[in-house]
Formats: sequence, structure tokens, C-alpha cells
Amino acid sequence: MAGAGDKKLVRSKSGLRMVCVNERFRSPFELEEPPWIPDNECLECMECHVRFDLMKRRHHCRRCGKCFCNVCCGNSIALPRMAFVDPVRVCGTCVPVTRKENEFFDKHIKVLMNGAHFLVSDDSIDENENETFLCKLTQDHRHISFEGGENAKHPPIQLDQITAVQIITSADETQGHIVGKGLTLKHKQQGQMTQSKLMVSESHNRKQSMTWLASMQKAMKMIHEARGDSES
Repeated sequence: MAGAGDKKLVRSKSGLRMVCVNERFRSPFELEEPPWIPDNECLECMECHVRFDLMKRRHHCRRCGKCFCNVCCGNSIALPRMAFVDPVRVCGTCVPVTRKENEFFDKHIKVLMNGAHFLVSDDSIDENENETFLCKLTQDHRHISFEGGENAKHPPIQLDQITAVQIITSADETQGHIVGKGLTLKHKQQGQMTQSKLMVSESHNRKQSMTWLASMQKAMKMIHEARGDSES
């Protein structure tokens, strides 16, 4: 029986991909492979409009599935968001989007998995207790875990159950600008809507916590955009 973290290597016409055996445990940041526009529906490059023939071959972008000539789709780039093992062909329009996503996987995922300390309060924890947890993204990218509480435990929050994120800000008197000091997560927990507040802990590494907040904001934006794509 396949475990939650088990992966398998699959080959599609787009290339080799390392995917979860059970789709239920797929990372919320991962995107499905797009369907390719059929060859008989694409007689010319969708960018420069050169007509395809024996010399001008058509190529499909692995990120959007659209059809291009070699000049307009000649970039080979890593595409971890679709779980490709090797760099794949991507069109000019998708290159900057993919590079931005790759920066998230290279930098912000690591920040989230390293974790940061926050004062956590919600329906299960009295805010006056000031319970501090090390908040971390789990290895499978599917949950925020809470470690190290002295007086209470906190169940993990499933990222795809988060419906809204709001950054809590305050004026920094020393720097004269607005800074983030925490965030509020609205999410489903055991079938009911709840709200969790994560506030930067002054007794721990403040810079690390602020960086974690920024990375979490980027993570939720990416998930939200993916939901929009799937619903459109």
C-alpha cells in the first residue's frame, strides 16, 4: 500500500516527472501538466505566426501547452512546479513566470520549512497564554506544523484548507514605515471554520520570523492563483 510520501517516475509526452503515487498527497504548489493543443489545430506559431512545414516544426510549451516554432519556444528551463525531472521546453511568455516560480522553490520553500517562532492564538488557545510555537512547513508542503509549545499543543493546519490570509502590520517608529508583525489565517479545522493568529515573537529571531511571514504570503498567493487556474 502506497504511503503519503511515496513517489513514482512517470513519462508523458512532455518529459519525465516525479509525482506522488496517491494524488491526495500532492503538494498544493504543484500544477497539473497542461493539455497540448492538437497539431491539426495549430498550423502556425502562436507567437510569430510563421507557418509550419517540413522545415519549420511545431513545438509545445510544457507549461502552457501552446504551439510555437523553435525560435519562440527554444528555452529549456527547470519546471519543478510540474515535477519535471529535467529542464523542459518553455515558450518566451512562460519563461519569466517559471523563473519567478523557481525562485519560490529555491528560496521561499526552504525558509518555510526551516520555520520561525510565533505567538499563536485561536479557538483552541487562549491568546493571554502567549503560547510560542516553532511554525514550519512540512516536508510534503501540505501542512503548517506547530512545534515546542510548553503548555498546549496545536494541530497542523492544512494549506489547501486555508481560505484567507491577512498580514497584520504596525508602524515601525525607528524606521518610519509599516512592517508586518504577524498574520491571520482563516481555515477549516475538523470541518469547521476557525481563525489562527501568528504574531512575531520578540523573544526569538525577529528577522527570521519576518522573512517567514513574507514567504508564507508568497506561498498562499501561489496557491490562490493555482485555484483560480483550476476553476477557470
